[in-house]
Formats: sequence, C-alpha cells, structure tokens
Amino acid sequence: MATNNSNAIPFPVLTMVAVTAPRASNRRRRITPQAGRALEILGHAIEYLTDEYVELRLTDSAPDGQLEAVRILMAINRRIYFECPEVPTFSERARAIFRFNAA
Repeated sequence: MATNNSNAIPFPVLTMVAVTAPRASNRRRRITPQAGRALEILGHAIEYLTDEYVELRLTDSAPDGQLEAVRILMAINRRIYFECPEVPTFSERARAIFRFNAA
C-alpha cells in the first residue's frame, strides 16, 4: 500500500520529552495548592505559545525566540513539579507503621 505524504507536516513539531526525576519518576507527588496553580498557569502558557508557534510556522513568520520561551517554561514547569515531595508508597507506609508498632 502506497503512503500519501500530502498530509505530512512540513515543519518541526514540538514534542514532549520524557524527563526522569532524580529518583523514581513513577512516584506520585504531593502538590501544594500554590504549586498546582503555578503548574496550571505554566501549562496554559506553554499550550498557548505552542499553538501560536504552529500557526505562525504555517506562514513562515515564527520568531526563533518563541521556541526558546517554550523550552524555558517547560524547564520551570519540571522544576516546580520535581520540588514537590513524593508520596510514600503503600509498602513504605506499611513498613513505617510496623516499625513504629514493633518499637
């Protein structure tokens, strides 16, 4: 079956890159209301700039600094998220309870 490239996007698309945390990245985090609000605002800003970048790339008038702004906002977003404390797993909580009871 032949592929039709008429729907191919002729410009680079911003993609989310998986970032691993310094420790286990699949751990849940306890996000404070202030951090949650900051993450929400940053998420909206990243989405807005990304959508605008895609629209401007269709007309070949996207400024180079706009992509760098998205990268900076994404780095700040990750920093805020990873500064939130990790939630202990069920096994960690159970071990702590049994250790406390054994003492």
